[in-house]
Amino acid sequence: MSGAWALVLASLLWGTTGTAASFLPDDVSPIAVGASTMAFGGSLLFAVSAPLAIAALRDQRARRWLIIGAIGVVVYPLAFYTSMNLAGVAIGNVVSLGTGPVFAAILERAIERRPLSRLWLICASIAIVGIVLLAVGGHGAQGVGANPVLGVLLGCLAGAAYALYTYASSRAIHAGQPQRGVIGGMFGLGATVLVPVLLVTGAPLAQSAQSVGIATYLALGPMFVAYLLFGIGMRTLRSTTATTITLLEPFVATILAIVIVGERLDAIGWVGLVLILAAVTVLVTARQTHRAEHPS
Repeated sequence: MSGAWALVLASLLWGTTGTAASFLPDDVSPIAVGASTMAFGGSLLFAVSAPLAIAALRDQRARRWLIIGAIGVVVYPLAFYTSMNLAGVAIGNVVSLGTGPVFAAILERAIERRPLSRLWLICASIAIVGIVLLAVGGHGAQGVGANPVLGVLLGCLAGAAYALYTYASSRAIHAGQPQRGVIGGMFGLGATVLVPVLLVTGAPLAQSAQSVGIATYLALGPMFVAYLLFGIGMRTLRSTTATTITLLEPFVATILAIVIVGERLDAIGWVGLVLILAAVTVLVTARQTHRAEHPS
């Protein structure tokens, strides 16, 4: 139960990212927000697990997966925050997080030759239909960004990046490294790449106390503390169970986007959003049941 509650709290923190970022001034780019969040948060994750992270980076079997995962760590925040900026908080969150399990299954198929079931194909098809409906239904909706189609595409890129670093971390752990070392090493590598991006784009973040405060919250709360809680949950729960619990995030993000940010989707957009969440929930739950019945 402690592991489950840790993941619930992490999901609640993750769900606040888009709403918090929406209060930043217009001259603060989403690239700067993403770089700031991951650069500072990733550095903190490395700092609190430095000995384990260094050991993981020295392990030749784990190091290549840490480098691959770091690519996802770099791409994810840049695509995620830009997606929310262009398509809106609700759409950006649902597409980015909803497509993650789909891309994870594709990675397992491509690398480990795991077969894709008929249920997976059905759920993935439904999710794709939902993404198209969200992109179409986002035009002209109240509070939604200026370019929902591009925002949805970037959300898919964020989902692929999320799946990449999640999959790579699992492979590094299977190579014999502890989870704290893997997370610290992977996010530390990603942070070193994002620091130059932050130096180039981040000047507007320092122009007001409000901007600094929001950026600090995003780095400490949804990034640093949430991933510490995620690590606590993963000590006692299966990864598939964890994935199911973290589907709470897009629900939280959507509610906050409607209640606080003032976003409104039209009917087509709502149908697309429901299709994505339903398809992903069925997909993840089915994989969890299958693995429980056929443990590897």
